[in-house]
Amino acid sequence: MKFMKLGSKPDSFQTDGNNVRYVSSDLPTDIVLIVGDVNFYLHKFPLLSKSARLQKLVATTNEENTDEVHISDIPGGPAAFEICAKFCYGMTVTLNAYNVVAARCAAEYLEMHETMERGNLIYKIDVFLSSSIFRSWKDSIIALQTTKFLLPLSEDLKVVSNCIESIATKACVDVSKVDWSYTYNRKKLPEENGNDLNCNGLRNRLVPNDWWVEDLCELENDLYKRVLMNIKNKGIVSNDVIGEALKAYAYRRLPGFSKGMIQSGDMVKHRSIVDSIVWLLPAEKGSVSCSFLLKLLKASIYLDSGEMAKGGLVRRIGQQLEEASVHDLLIRAPEDDTAMYEVSTVQKIVQEFLMQDQNAEIESLEKSHELLETRRPGILSDASKLMVAKLIDGYLAEISKDPNLPLSNFVDLAEMVSGISRPAHDGLYRAIDMYLKEHPGISKSERKRICKLMDCKKLSVDACMHAVQNERLPLRVVVQVLFFEQVRAAASSGSSTPDLPKGIKDLNGGSHGSSRSATTNTEEEWDAVATAEELKALKGELAALRLGNGVGGNERNGDGKSNVDKAAISKMKGLLKSKKIFSKLWSSKGGQGENSGSDSSDSLGSANPEEVKSTPSRNRRHSVS
Repeated sequence: MKFMKLGSKPDSFQTDGNNVRYVSSDLPTDIVLIVGDVNFYLHKFPLLSKSARLQKLVATTNEENTDEVHISDIPGGPAAFEICAKFCYGMTVTLNAYNVVAARCAAEYLEMHETMERGNLIYKIDVFLSSSIFRSWKDSIIALQTTKFLLPLSEDLKVVSNCIESIATKACVDVSKVDWSYTYNRKKLPEENGNDLNCNGLRNRLVPNDWWVEDLCELENDLYKRVLMNIKNKGIVSNDVIGEALKAYAYRRLPGFSKGMIQSGDMVKHRSIVDSIVWLLPAEKGSVSCSFLLKLLKASIYLDSGEMAKGGLVRRIGQQLEEASVHDLLIRAPEDDTAMYEVSTVQKIVQEFLMQDQNAEIESLEKSHELLETRRPGILSDASKLMVAKLIDGYLAEISKDPNLPLSNFVDLAEMVSGISRPAHDGLYRAIDMYLKEHPGISKSERKRICKLMDCKKLSVDACMHAVQNERLPLRVVVQVLFFEQVRAAASSGSSTPDLPKGIKDLNGGSHGSSRSATTNTEEEWDAVATAEELKALKGELAALRLGNGVGGNERNGDGKSNVDKAAISKMKGLLKSKKIFSKLWSSKGGQGENSGSDSSDSLGSANPEEVKSTPSRNRRHSVS
């Protein structure tokens, strides 16, 4: 730390209690200066020779026949006044980064200019500031911190602006020229391990590009904002380093921020910090991580920041949503909300992500006269879309654990990414299963609505096996899964994949025959969950179908379809029409209970075709031809 000593006489100021200062001298004091709550018993001559203001004040007291002078508004208070008084007496005074600004403001208040005496205090302090303080990295930061207690005079004297300019200029210096000390604790540098030695055995110092960010975290919000804005305006420091600086400041100044929350404290102060960080964010995409942006969004929601700040964060997050994790997206809902998570905010983020394609298309149309044939960089890649779809699947599975999550929130969010092609729907199935598990009381129509989000053809073998045993799924879904598992088995054996039978299509799309009154009860029971007996029978049929695929899988008949394809379709017809297993679905009485499954040990493919033909309306609904 830089310092400057003024004067040569020994310090003879004495203290009597907490509120009395006096000069030890053979001459009696002739003036009492009352500064705040401290009384200074001093001599007029040394003070009046250097301070124009004290001359005026003493002249006033002489007219009032009193030796007391009240100075209540001097910047820096009694401590700064004592420095000025000692300088007037020629006593030794040490100035440093901690007290120089206060002394400068106090000297200005006392009017200690060159017109009073050459080499007066103001001149000497200005030389010290320009030659030492403003040339030192850490001293400039310390001095800037002290200015907040001396406003507005420190601002008027340009001490604040000079400190800011000094700090910003040094932060923009090429790292190869940084030869001063700084604080850097976030990563272990090679030379700190003692392993970075040059050929002469001397230690090299590798200065990181963000060497300055931790020291600036010491600044209060208003000063930090001005310094960083000055650094940004110079256009030398990269946006990545600016983003790193903002991240470091948030972690230092917002307790609990690293955990995605804000601990109780000065909420107004914390809100101001978050708003400043959002305002300072570089416009360049990727300058800060999506995880950091989501932490900022969580903080802004908790602190009730303005809609402009929150809206700006939502847009930025949407532009790089593929970088996020499920944990990042878990935004806690307000305490007065019954749900655990703020799903509507995530919906806005996803909407911003999807809007990038639309905005790029509009921009391309506007510039069509330029004959742009190449793909614009703003258009989403298929990889980004797939990553976001998988992210939302995982997010849905996590929020489904909330027993108070409305079905509409789940469905609306899932439908937003339904247009993104995914090779597998296992993640979505997992989310749907979790929702059904945590919300057992939903109606049949709601159960049907959520299951329609999933494409059974895109379930993996493991997911299919789980679904066939899943007692939470509607019966129609279980049958669809069973069929597509058979299709998969047929394809793997070398045969062509059979077309989806109309009966299965009807199950998936909810299409009906002309005789609605005769099939209402059956439709409702298709939407009911499968019983344990039915699931057991379906598993047995699945095993039988797989066994059947093992023989003659490559034989094809004249119409181009393999014998295995026809066998698969035939067995599925038998399964769909099985009176043993699904007698309750075909019954015109409709009075049987949901759990009235039959003996699962009977063969699922042994239904009597004549019994099926006897009910034309049912045959139309469940035709598989």
